[in-house]
Amino acid sequence: MRSILIISILFFGSCQKEEETVVQDTTQSFERSAPIAGLLIRTSQNPTSLDNVLDSSSCFSVQLPVTVIVNGNQITVADESDYQLVQDAIDAYSNDDDLVNFVYPITIRFQNFQTQVLTDADALDDVLDSCGDDDGFDEIDCISLVYPIQINIYDSNNQVANTVTITSNSGLFNFLNNLSSNTYVAINYPISAVDSYGQTVTINSNSELENFIDEAIDDCDDDNSGGSGSDTLTSILTSGSWFIQYCYYDEEDETYHYEGFDFDFNANETVTAVRNNQTIDGDWDLQTEATYQKLDLHFDGSELEYIETGWKVIEFNTTIIRLKKQHSDRTDYLTFKKN
Repeated sequence: MRSILIISILFFGSCQKEEETVVQDTTQSFERSAPIAGLLIRTSQNPTSLDNVLDSSSCFSVQLPVTVIVNGNQITVADESDYQLVQDAIDAYSNDDDLVNFVYPITIRFQNFQTQVLTDADALDDVLDSCGDDDGFDEIDCISLVYPIQINIYDSNNQVANTVTITSNSGLFNFLNNLSSNTYVAINYPISAVDSYGQTVTINSNSELENFIDEAIDDCDDDNSGGSGSDTLTSILTSGSWFIQYCYYDEEDETYHYEGFDFDFNANETVTAVRNNQTIDGDWDLQTEATYQKLDLHFDGSELEYIETGWKVIEFNTTIIRLKKQHSDRTDYLTFKKN
């Protein structure tokens, strides 16, 4: 059953009282830590991975035009098509340093759209040191949302409700990226988006939006496996212990049901799930379909029956594995995170 949260806000003026009511379907609410928030952040961020041949970092992008020197060759990068010129210079010989040296000053733009002017290589090194490691999940930039988008907000700490209107990618990225804990947001559906084929589609719920973005990952990513460099999913899965970060089953958030379970996937394709003094045995199998990988899970008993199925691997890195199961009338999601 869907529940409706009705929040009334009172505004007092010198002569009148105005009441604004925010009506929010709680099944559509989410926090900053929810997978859909991360997907929206990646969809709305400034693209930063396209130029990694220049800066070797997805923390920021270098504004064009820019001039670089590679193995003694000076190259002017005027637009994205010129990235290949840099790659060709790197690949030309096997016995050179393959370093990309910028002609300064350069301007860089971060994921949050803020810019910074760098005047020398030391300044660039300082920025790279402050960026930390890439998480392996890049921007999703072959789709776009149609603005404006209205979002309802509820701060559970202060019990304050509000509504904001987002008018740009930078506005959405910074709004979601800066959400505080215990703040819930809900998109006012329907919204429109443009898919990877240039077609405008209508989206009516969180599940539809999440599915729309996930499908775009397949369309946009050159690596259809959603892989993580030289690390295969099997080697990642069998190294370390995992927990369920997110489970969305039959249009309900069931994550709480798996709190406390630690999963260990073994090389012999057995798996154990342990919570307190309870141990559940099972087995797993990774298969390669035509365009994706599928992870099959089976466990003894009925405690873990919701996750017993063949899951499509959406994407993964060394610490997160994102899965989904498409049904005729719904889509289920499952995310494992390494302990």
